[in-house]
Amino acid sequence: MHHTYSEKIKESLKLVEAMREKNIMSEPNRMTSEQKNNLLASFHPDYNEKYFDTLKIGPNKGDRVPVELANILQSHSRIKPDSVDLTKPDFETDVLIIGGGGAGAVAAIEANNAGANVTIVTKLRMGDSNTIMAEGGIQAADKPNDSPEIHFLDAFGGGHFAAKRELLAKLVYNAPETILWLEKLGVEFDKDDSGDMSTTHGGGTSRKRMHAAKDYTGAEIMRTLRDEVINRQINVIEYTSAIELVLDKKGNAAGAILMNMESGKLMVAKAKTVIIATGGAGRMHYQGFPTSNHYGATADGLVLGYRAGAKLIYVETLQYHPTGAAYPNQILGSLVTEKARSLGAKLVNKKGEVFVHPLETRDVTTAAIIRECSACDNGVDVGDCRGAWLDTPMIEKIGGEGTIQKRIPAMLRMFQKYGIDIRKEPILVYPTLHYQNGGLDIDENCMSTSINNLFVAGEVAGGIHGKNRLMGNSLLDIIVFGRSAGANAASIAKQITLGELTLSHIEKYEEEMLSAGITTSAVAPKLLPDYTNNKKSTQK
Repeated sequence: MHHTYSEKIKESLKLVEAMREKNIMSEPNRMTSEQKNNLLASFHPDYNEKYFDTLKIGPNKGDRVPVELANILQSHSRIKPDSVDLTKPDFETDVLIIGGGGAGAVAAIEANNAGANVTIVTKLRMGDSNTIMAEGGIQAADKPNDSPEIHFLDAFGGGHFAAKRELLAKLVYNAPETILWLEKLGVEFDKDDSGDMSTTHGGGTSRKRMHAAKDYTGAEIMRTLRDEVINRQINVIEYTSAIELVLDKKGNAAGAILMNMESGKLMVAKAKTVIIATGGAGRMHYQGFPTSNHYGATADGLVLGYRAGAKLIYVETLQYHPTGAAYPNQILGSLVTEKARSLGAKLVNKKGEVFVHPLETRDVTTAAIIRECSACDNGVDVGDCRGAWLDTPMIEKIGGEGTIQKRIPAMLRMFQKYGIDIRKEPILVYPTLHYQNGGLDIDENCMSTSINNLFVAGEVAGGIHGKNRLMGNSLLDIIVFGRSAGANAASIAKQITLGELTLSHIEKYEEEMLSAGITTSAVAPKLLPDYTNNKKSTQK
């Protein structure tokens, strides 16, 4: 027994243990469409109107977005246009890639394949990204009982029928080949004794199509991609942020203003095409939620694109992963992979009752946990916050001893550090801010629908998943769309002669702010989260 648990938690733990055998045998029913919609409307954070604001300026004027996002989208540039000499660029390249995570690395590999001169700028180290933190797996319909069409239907329904069909079709039809491409590069996927790929279910999947490398799939993929970028001697500038896009006189993307994160020195990068691959926004801590995201996930790409005139899509929808660690405090918000539920662990309230089907989609499961912890008062109090039990010992009872060590070793180790053995005792979880469903609006070639020669790939792109994403489709998305963006950006770069560079969009944006009566001292992109003055995430 974990010695720091309060008496109340221990009482609840006894109820969970007492009901485990019964809970393994009983499966709660899947919800009807109406039940899901009612639950989401009442308890999912996306529906909590007081945390949203309406944009007053820019391409999405009139749209509702989270308050925190509205504040950085409607803020000042970090530079004055006349403080930078655009006639003497510090770097010139065919393809400039902003962001060094999975999508950026993949785009660089494909652009390099196509013979382009490529430069990656990344504000932390190459590979520091949400990619490296993705645990559960990558979806691909490559088994005899499955097909890209079935994968499409699962994802289209899971995303509330809002995905742009052509983007989602591209995602699912390219999935089987993506697995082969990654394997050829050196990714070591789990296989069964006969050498076939092991696959499992994820929330909202009607077939087992989740390919994994234990529970550090993203780290394994990022390791392989990073090595490939290094081996190809692609130019990578680390600890350097893009803080403003540069356009040419025709309004096409033509580079970026870069800032060294240590010295603050500004540099001009001139490029024939630009790819934004800046990832997500978890460190914005929307509505005060904890996050599973890496340190640099501060919505930078949305700011860069929006100020230059790029349209956004679905940025009012965020994915809260239902199972972030709620205890101990040191790992609050850290991801507890959905794979634990696909292996048999169920969600249980403080009375020991299973309250939701373990493989409902993420938004539904999130809303169910929030309901249980608030309206139903069935959450377990853990100091500052509350949570529900994820009954992990069920995994070994169903799959046999050693299943946890074999299938989710990273999770086993994460909790062992704090004296919790997930093979023997359940863990406490609560939703954590996990993924930006929306982003910059793109066409089928990954180009921004508003700015020519500006490509977008990975989590910063919107429309692929609709208004909710299924597990395992983000690692797929960064590869499919990263490859497409890299190849298309390289191909267009061959046809381009750059005109005169300009930052006039900054002045134009300032004028819009002024005429809309927006007064703020905020500057953006944010670049890094601010945890001074005890600003820490709290549950709502």
